[in-house]
Amino acid sequence: MRTRWRYALAGAAVFLLAGCSGNSAESARSAVAPAQQQGAVPKQDNAQAPMPAPGATDRKLARSARLELTTPKTDDVVSRARAIATGAGGYPGQESATDESASLTLSVPAEKLDGVLDQLGGLGQVKRREISAQDVTAQVVDVDARLATQRASVDRIRALLAKAQSVSEIASVESELTSRQATLESLERQQKSLAGQVAMATVSLSVTKQDAPAEAGGFLSGLAGGWDAFVAFCGGLVRVLGVLLPFLVAFGIPAAALVWWFRRRRTRPAE
Repeated sequence: MRTRWRYALAGAAVFLLAGCSGNSAESARSAVAPAQQQGAVPKQDNAQAPMPAPGATDRKLARSARLELTTPKTDDVVSRARAIATGAGGYPGQESATDESASLTLSVPAEKLDGVLDQLGGLGQVKRREISAQDVTAQVVDVDARLATQRASVDRIRALLAKAQSVSEIASVESELTSRQATLESLERQQKSLAGQVAMATVSLSVTKQDAPAEAGGFLSGLAGGWDAFVAFCGGLVRVLGVLLPFLVAFGIPAAALVWWFRRRRTRPAE
């Protein structure tokens, strides 16, 4: 009898302990759930931040222009074009010139491109003017994202190098660090190149020499023109007479002799 009572009491105790532990676990879960809903318990998120779409940022445009002029003095136009570019905050680039033409490359701030072209157009007669723009927004966003990732990668390698213990570990980490730093420097050069293309516009200027227009004059200029025309007329008349003179000699003398003979013959019967 006593043994049965002992087994019965032990089973009841086990049942009561199991029920208490279940209630405590349930109450703990119910306490954590509201905290998670309210944001008190942070969630672990290893996903990277999404790269911004090109349309979500300002457009990055690389502008360029081409201008062709004709002018009586090419050297003067080239020197004044350099001054215009420098005054706008830019600088002249490659240049070539001959006696009849000249070409010059100018770099000016992109926001001042239109004003600079207007000033350059006033240096001569405009034969051609073109403006183009290349959208490099996607390239800028891509290089910026890759650059941020590469910098973080270099920082991690440097942290590993600080913790390296053996010589082999140090050599391996330094080799990897050198490779990643080279990639980082290449991306930085690409970023600077794109930034320069967006900030500065390129102008290709071509200048061709033309004949100077005749100057308008008064009475003296008209008199000189008339005299030149008279001299030209006399020269042409003399040239025509020179061409006709052999024919006059060849046919004129026999014709004159024949006419004289007929007239002589008619006057004899009358006498």
